[in-house]
Amino acid sequence: MSKGEKPLTIMKFGGTSVGNAERMQTVAGIVAAEAERSEVVVVVSAMGGVTDMLIRAANEASRGDRDHWKGVRQELARKHREVADQLLSASEQALVLPRLAEAVEDFENLCSGFSLVREVTPRAMDTLSSLGEKMSATLMAAILRTHGKAAEAVDATELIVTDHNFGNATPLMSETQAKTRQRLAGLRRRGIIPVVTGFRGATPDGVCTTLGRGGSDYSATILAAVLDADEVQIWTDVDGVMTADPRLVPSAHIIPEISYREAIELSFFGAKVLHPKTILPVMKKRIPVWTKNTFNPLCPGTKIGPATGNGQPGAKAITSVSKAALITVSGRDTLSFPRLAARVFGALSIDEIPTLMVTQSSADNIVCFAVHDADLQQVKARLEKAFELEMLHDYMAALEVMPHVAIVVVVGEKMKGTPGLAGRTFGVLGRRGINIIAIAQGSSELSISFAVKAADMKEAVRAVHEEFQL
Repeated sequence: MSKGEKPLTIMKFGGTSVGNAERMQTVAGIVAAEAERSEVVVVVSAMGGVTDMLIRAANEASRGDRDHWKGVRQELARKHREVADQLLSASEQALVLPRLAEAVEDFENLCSGFSLVREVTPRAMDTLSSLGEKMSATLMAAILRTHGKAAEAVDATELIVTDHNFGNATPLMSETQAKTRQRLAGLRRRGIIPVVTGFRGATPDGVCTTLGRGGSDYSATILAAVLDADEVQIWTDVDGVMTADPRLVPSAHIIPEISYREAIELSFFGAKVLHPKTILPVMKKRIPVWTKNTFNPLCPGTKIGPATGNGQPGAKAITSVSKAALITVSGRDTLSFPRLAARVFGALSIDEIPTLMVTQSSADNIVCFAVHDADLQQVKARLEKAFELEMLHDYMAALEVMPHVAIVVVVGEKMKGTPGLAGRTFGVLGRRGINIIAIAQGSSELSISFAVKAADMKEAVRAVHEEFQL
């Protein structure tokens, strides 16, 4: 940023933040206030519940249920028309309503096609499932104009170039940078706020794609990286990143600042932080990300950025997975540990099934790992197929499953090199009579993971939280 220029801020608002007319009005006020201090690019999700509604309608249409998607069509039109009626002048409605009607018509045409062919292709689902973002961006730009701010809705298919992996596309950053800078240059020069559709992108030949889980957050950080933004603000319905789940630990509080690596670790284990892929574009550029609460805008939130040299060493936050299972695979002498491990994780890689923690005993030829309950049956089927011959000829000792397990993870950038942290963690659990089933800690020492019975999870999280006085 050169002297005299305003800093560039990317502001992303989630579905709950734009869930109805009142909330959209609040968002417009937040954006207008920020626009006084910095240059702004806004990214919006679909209105709360709309994306799920669209996906369900598509699936029902593919089964031949025309009544369901026709009902969704009416609800989709009503939900967005209601916002326009409440917040927009007649002149703005004249501009906006035809664009909303066009999106509804696209929905109807797609669902009609799904009903006829009894199928939804991933490519068609991407187009349909992201229609909500087109509609909310159209509304939000108009609402900003009623607040006296020049604004224009911009479809991210004009900005973000991706591969052809429909449903979970990867951005092509150099192509995205060229298109984004070219498309937004005129708007930025004239002081017009771009209101960009989250979640969407397009292949090099212009076919709509979506960015997968955390897609709208990802849109914001992609744009931040290619525009060299000064910061990103992710506006949601929580005050920031907490030291623990407040439903488990009432004394949990907001963490003022965490590192990119801490955020990635916490989000992997289910904490309400940015998805790991969302962090990567800004991590490379060292652009800070703030998580803030639309419904409590005066709260400073949590800053996610490079690791800092200040602060106390030790644990910073605790997160947990309440529904998990432990799987133990034991091989006999005829199946070496490297071959055993390769076969196990090769089987999981086929469906990209995540493991929550892994322990091993090379001498005894045993590998033990945890997965989400929801993945258990798929994992068992994969392993039974992968080791079908070994199990038939008794080359494997066992394939055992322990259900009803919880994984607790203690995270902190400064845990590395601080003696006694593991001892304190397991000591307090021992004093509370909580049995530890398995333990894992990587060489980075960014986190310590351990498995306990699901019934002990709440007490374990509270005990460790109190021990480190978080």
